[in-house]
Amino acid sequence: MARKYNWKTGCDVEATLSVIGGRWKPVLVCHLLAGRKRFGELCRLTPNATERMITLQLRELEADGVIDRHVFAQVPPRVEYEVTEFGRSLEPILVQMQEWGRGFKARRLAEESDAAPRA
Repeated sequence: MARKYNWKTGCDVEATLSVIGGRWKPVLVCHLLAGRKRFGELCRLTPNATERMITLQLRELEADGVIDRHVFAQVPPRVEYEVTEFGRSLEPILVQMQEWGRGFKARRLAEESDAAPRA
């Protein structure tokens, strides 16, 4: 694990964030909850993230046991990722995050439309 976290004294929320914290980890796990994906697919599904950032985030998720990496010995090399059973336990948390985000976006859009000057 790349991050420093004190398992004896740290907060439980901090423990969760040490695993799924960051901008792209929850997004990548959400995409993988739908099924096994190749690296290129994940890059296309998260166009605002760089390939390097996706690689780093996937490595950390793999090190924490949230996802599995499958390498196929062929030319060109093929790598696929999938959520582990342990990683599936994050699904309710991520669904709640999606619902909260949907409501937040709707609220902000409503605020913007109310604030827009009327002609």
